[in-house]
Amino acid sequence: MVADYKLLWEDTQQRILADLSAEGKEEEYNKWFRPVTFESFDTQTHQLLLRVPGRAYIDHIEKNHLRVFAKALIAAYGKGVKLNYRIVVVKEANETVVEASDPEMVAPRANASQKQSKLPEVDPQLAPSLNFKNFIEGESNKLSRSVGLNIAEHPRSSKFNPFFIFGPSGCGKTHLVTAIGLRAKELYPNLRVLYVSARTFRQQYTTAVTENTVNDFIAFYQTLDILIVDDIQEWASQEKTQDTFFHIFDYLFRRGKRIILASDRSPAQLRGMHERLITRFICGATCELMRPNKQLCVDILKNKIAHDGLTGLFSDEVIEYIATTVTGSVRDLQGIINSLMVYSIAGNTEIDMPLTEKVIKRIVSFVDDTQVTLDNIIDSVCLICNVTSQDINSKSRKKDITEARQIVMYLAQTLTNMPATRIGRLVGGRDHSTVAHSCKKVKKALVTDKQLNQLIDKIKKEIKDSTAK
Repeated sequence: MVADYKLLWEDTQQRILADLSAEGKEEEYNKWFRPVTFESFDTQTHQLLLRVPGRAYIDHIEKNHLRVFAKALIAAYGKGVKLNYRIVVVKEANETVVEASDPEMVAPRANASQKQSKLPEVDPQLAPSLNFKNFIEGESNKLSRSVGLNIAEHPRSSKFNPFFIFGPSGCGKTHLVTAIGLRAKELYPNLRVLYVSARTFRQQYTTAVTENTVNDFIAFYQTLDILIVDDIQEWASQEKTQDTFFHIFDYLFRRGKRIILASDRSPAQLRGMHERLITRFICGATCELMRPNKQLCVDILKNKIAHDGLTGLFSDEVIEYIATTVTGSVRDLQGIINSLMVYSIAGNTEIDMPLTEKVIKRIVSFVDDTQVTLDNIIDSVCLICNVTSQDINSKSRKKDITEARQIVMYLAQTLTNMPATRIGRLVGGRDHSTVAHSCKKVKKALVTDKQLNQLIDKIKKEIKDSTAK
């Protein structure tokens, strides 16, 4: 039990640090609060005994930080806590017990703002249409969807916490994190769930600083059971925002609350982000969402068409053409359906191949005559990694050749619509399980390996340059 109450003191210190850091006073914490240590807690009298290096610490804390100190103590130990100090002067090797100058100030009586009351409802900011029913499963998102559903159904479990999702724009990150929140609220209506974009969080924090309400801002976020933050890459080099989020993250994580994060890049690629945040991002589950392959594109299109009541207006030929040609994102696929309907209604014409080709060429920036091929990928990998195409297709298990081969398979799955079986067949006659293993290995390494991220970025640039020639 002593260890438990000692942890409560550590929790108190974290709260104080969060409040003072939000006010730009982290040095105050380091100088006056960090040296204060826990000695004992009497459960019958609610007496908390702390060890301090000298009387000056008591005087300074009670004069300058009593409100922050009292708030943190009450949150950790309850409203009835009474505070005593034991001064430890090392050079004189003597100890003196000193009562707090005003115990009622340190542990004030509950006033109107401190009375126990039911927390107000939180608008979760979750778009109802972005649910699991509409999140179509495919090879590129199967793992992420499975983890997300598990989190939604077991929100109080520490498994997969935090959950970090990354991938290019339009691959379904926002849809998935929203679906998790919606499902969790459906199963557990009393959960306090909030979806917030990184930009909105930063704007809220800036307003709180301007209005001197940073403590209230932090306190609100600390009441959440599930916090979902989208596009966190936008916090790059935002020092104060990152510091504030760090303390919110730490507070929620220590209490087993869910944290779900989405970004357009892996943790290892988050330049301008504090290392202490990155290490926390990767301590749970990290999953990559890739662009959908052709079959998933077809399934997404059919689901969109059925959901909008348009079944019968789009032929299989049109759907296949869209899925093959529009390789940008899920958002582009859905946008094409909407655009085709507009053109069809405006021109009083059916949605046939000529209309589809015309519309796609007009509005989709991703369509060109230089689609990435497996040959493009192999040539670029060979050039950058200093291996040959014969090496890639060989049975060699040399480390540099094996790694280059795995990168080829990963990029083929990421940048083309080829199924794993075909990729394996074209890369030395391997089966789909070898391709799956290679892709999984590369994706896992990308989470933390900065050199691999730089290498693949370099290869992608070479692919882009070579296909543009």
